Amino acid sequence: MALVPSQVLRVAILLSYCSILCNYKAIEMPSHQTYGGSWKFLTFIDLVIQAVFFGICVLTDLSSLLTRGSGNQEQERQLKKLISLRDWMLAVLAFPVGVFVVAVFWIIYAYDREMIYPKLLDNFIPGWLNHGMHTTVLPFILIEMRTSHHKYPSRSSGLTAICTFSVGYILWVCWVHHVTGMWVYPFLEHIGPGARIIFFGFTTILMNFLYLLGEVLNNYIWDTQKKEKEKPKLE
Repeated sequence: MALVPSQVLRVAILLSYCSILCNYKAIEMPSHQTYGGSWKFLTFIDLVIQAVFFGICVLTDLSSLLTRGSGNQEQERQLKKLISLRDWMLAVLAFPVGVFVVAVFWIIYAYDREMIYPKLLDNFIPGWLNHGMHTTVLPFILIEMRTSHHKYPSRSSGLTAICTFSVGYILWVCWVHHVTGMWVYPFLEHIGPGARIIFFGFTTILMNFLYLLGEVLNNYIWDTQKKEKEKPKLE
């Protein structure tokens, strides 16, 4: 029942996310005390998604080790359900939301950091924690995709799910503005209603594109590996 490197790596990634979440929640920022708390930020929601996803990965690995060779059909059925949940979470949430957070954050940050991550936050959030929230998410999810095959749901159900998440978060951001009179992200204060609608529409389309990108990338990785295994060995 020896652990393989990918299983050890998942445990390490899960622990890193737990550390990031604990450190983030321990920060006494004014925005955490206002309506919606940390849950109004997509970065925090993504951290929770990643932690839950890797938690399911670790649980799947543990269940697989415990049921290997047992011959218990009920345990095998439960393991298959766990694997299906793991694959669904990567396809619909962990990959598209994680890549979205990293890409959009750093693009806006490079253009004008005050629009998304004001310098004032440097007094509260150390650099390593910022990268833990906005940088390492991408390599972690790519490593997971590279080390384990994930079966994607049907394209229609997957796109429906990511659209539901995207629209739900947009409505949540609008509701927070309705209650507090302030937008969650500073740059939304500086653009007009029309530009906001365009931006929200663009983010929904981008989420759908990232879902499709994940599907294509997953198929490419594992189709390539399959072809390499099927190549005849040279004598």
